[in-house]
Amino acid sequence: MPVTDECFDCLISRVVHSCVLAGRSDDAPRVSAICAARLTELRDRHVPQPVVASELHRLAVRELGVHDPYAEVKAASTRTVLEACRVVRPRLSTLRDFVTASIIGNTFDHGVKGHEIATDFTAFFEDEFARGLAIDDCDEIEERLGHVVYITDNCGEIVLDRLLIEYLTEHGARVTVAVRDGPVLNDATLEDARALRLDRLAECLTTTGGGSEIGVPLDRIPPDLAEAIERADLIVAKGMANYESLSEYGGLPPVAFLLAAKCRPIAARLGVSVGEKVALLRF
Repeated sequence: MPVTDECFDCLISRVVHSCVLAGRSDDAPRVSAICAARLTELRDRHVPQPVVASELHRLAVRELGVHDPYAEVKAASTRTVLEACRVVRPRLSTLRDFVTASIIGNTFDHGVKGHEIATDFTAFFEDEFARGLAIDDCDEIEERLGHVVYITDNCGEIVLDRLLIEYLTEHGARVTVAVRDGPVLNDATLEDARALRLDRLAECLTTTGGGSEIGVPLDRIPPDLAEAIERADLIVAKGMANYESLSEYGGLPPVAFLLAAKCRPIAARLGVSVGEKVALLRF
């Protein structure tokens, strides 16, 4: 997707938010100006949006001198969803239930301008679960459970991903789970996945490679993920960045894009309204 003016504003708002989370609000004008100049260069070169967003994040973090500005946000998100799971877990039984739950978790996204994260997540979950999916390819997805590559997105969300991955393994799937290779926004890393014992549940726990990179840089993925994709019957890709990334590539196994459309450009591309939930199978 091209970087539009709307995307430009959203990307710079992420930089400002990173400054705030790092306790460096006074540096926000300086850091955002540096990032805006770099963003202009990248936009003129038509660099893919996930690559642009990744570079801006790394530039902001380098200017701030803070390894992971989102560390406390990630931990708080995980605690919130773990608490909600005690209430909502008993109602989940079908693949569609677990897919819907995992997509509701995708709303834990601190990188989208104008997107608000529910303060009462349990109540929010109840409402969203009743609302269901705007695009629902769950029946077709369920037919393809064999070797599955599951690419995660955010912390908090990954708690509900674990429930879906558990369902997949209990129904015969052999699942490779890939998380981010380094801290970037509030995305889950190996440390977050291991804390939830995903390494004990998945056949293989790996990363998407590339360091602090949003989306999936297929030219830099580690060998174990490349091998898993080669033999996969299905790729499950969570969130908007993974959608933006993988929808640009051909020659992949079928991909189930599971996401909440949290911004207008992505919603328009999918043909849904902002805020709607999508389980889209692409061949």
